[in-house]
Amino acid sequence: MSSKPAHKPRGLYFEQFNEGDTIVTANRTITETDIVNFAGVSGDFTALHTDDLFAQTTPFGKRVAHGMLVQSIATGLAAQLGILEGTILAFRELECKFSQPIFIGDTIRVQLEVTGKKAFRRLGGGNIFLKVNVINQADEVVQRGQWTMLIQSQPTDNE
Repeated sequence: MSSKPAHKPRGLYFEQFNEGDTIVTANRTITETDIVNFAGVSGDFTALHTDDLFAQTTPFGKRVAHGMLVQSIATGLAAQLGILEGTILAFRELECKFSQPIFIGDTIRVQLEVTGKKAFRRLGGGNIFLKVNVINQADEVVQRGQWTMLIQSQPTDNE
């Protein structure tokens, strides 16, 4: 009986990522339900996100999606690509700037670009540095930043 796992990861291994690689996710529309659910899970019921009458008095004129909600959706869109499935060991760092508001009904997609790599042999993989742009339906970058992920190395023939 083999001790090797029956499931073969479909994600890319550390060695398969190359600086300059760029990939774009599918689109996703931000909904009222997203905002309500995120407020409940996070405990962030700030009026700008949850109170329509208050939000009308702000410079935005309507409710704004939580910035971290959008980052959470962005990570989900990246996960749906499959490039991390079974090979990501840790999401190590997130740096982001919220450039423009995102409203209920806005549709976003995420552009990821590999900007660097750093091997950590003792951890069995290495860090992948990704430039991240969240883009809305008007092709405007509404959030940008960098994600650092620890990705598993490709197994050798004797593993």
